[in-house]
Amino acid sequence: MSKFSVLSKVRKEFITSFLDKGKRVDGRDFMEYRHIEAETNVVENAEGSALVRLGTTQIIAGLKVEIVEPFPQEPDRGIMITNAELLPLASENFEPGPPDERTIEFARVVDRGIRSAEVVDLSKYYIDEGKVLGFFVDLYVLDYGGNLFDAGTLAAALALKTARLPKIENGELIRGEYSGGLDLDINKLPTSTTFTKIGDNIILDPNVDEEMAYDSQLVVTVNDDYVVAMQKRGTGSFKKSEVLNLVDKSFEKRKDLKKLYG
Repeated sequence: MSKFSVLSKVRKEFITSFLDKGKRVDGRDFMEYRHIEAETNVVENAEGSALVRLGTTQIIAGLKVEIVEPFPQEPDRGIMITNAELLPLASENFEPGPPDERTIEFARVVDRGIRSAEVVDLSKYYIDEGKVLGFFVDLYVLDYGGNLFDAGTLAAALALKTARLPKIENGELIRGEYSGGLDLDINKLPTSTTFTKIGDNIILDPNVDEEMAYDSQLVVTVNDDYVVAMQKRGTGSFKKSEVLNLVDKSFEKRKDLKKLYG
């Protein structure tokens, strides 16, 4: 067994022993978030941006707007694409190079939540034949302290909420001049809640040690009206009753998370 495997096993046994006693190593309740705060307009040359701090996790989201060709199957709709980068400075476990599976999954989960919530009505951003607006959300993990999904979703949603649309004349963008904000409904801005199962215990908002010890995770993304996306991770499982309870918890926690949207 490698040194890493031994350390991982010891860490998991230590965390599990605490959870079995009804405690978390950092003193939180099982369904308690770490401190969350957000700043907007943190990137001057982006159309919208936000920095979210969730415990020691820090993520910046930046939005760029471009005139692009539409997808062939949707010629009269704008496009939205979410990308992510796990910067090596954020964690010793992140390496430079092309996106790995973890990076791709992170971007896709955030992207799916925004798309399924229909935060932006892309049909309103058709310009001309072969021209639509493209919205590109870039997520940069500056510090990894666990639970990328919830922080990333908040950062992306805030970047969209605070976005300024560049003025368009004769089918071209005029940088530095703006025509207003995005046409979106704050009730549709998604929030995600990440639940981690370690042994028989389920906790909200895992820190980095808890995340490394998990058997399974469930990321539940909701807006005011319904569940917009779910992502199951890990080799463990959740009972049907557990899933239903966690969905209820996700809507409950949304009430506090949504306050960050103003």
